[in-house]
Order: sequence, then C-alpha cells, then structure tokens
Amino acid sequence: MERLSSLAGHFSRRSTLSLSHLLRLAALARSRRQLADLEDHLLRDVGLTRTEARHEAEKPVWDAPGHWLR
Repeated sequence: MERLSSLAGHFSRRSTLSLSHLLRLAALARSRRQLADLEDHLLRDVGLTRTEARHEAEKPVWDAPGHWLR
C-alpha cells in the first residue's frame, strides 16, 4: 500500500501523465522482473551478482534515473 501512495504522490506532482510515460514505466518494471529471473551465469555476463539483481528488481518503477524514462 505504501508503494501505491508513493506512486500517487509522484504523479500528483506532475501536470500530465502521458501514455508513452506509462508504457516506459511498464517496460522498466518488466525489465527489472526479467533481470531478477536471469540465471547466475547470465548475471555474471552483465557484471551483476544475484543480490544486486534482486535489489534492482525490488525497486519501485518511479525509482529510476530521469534519463531512463525519457
């Protein structure tokens, strides 16, 4: 529930929320879930540990650098 209220607060500060922005947020969430599902040898290929991948996957979608969402 806390995540939903944080998300609502984030978007209430924005004047508009475009469909393309929502799609980018959905893609980010999907990418993070997929990262968490990668096998260990694939994580090593991209230079991440299982712990780092899990930590990234647990982040809320609004916790991303601005340039990821442009």
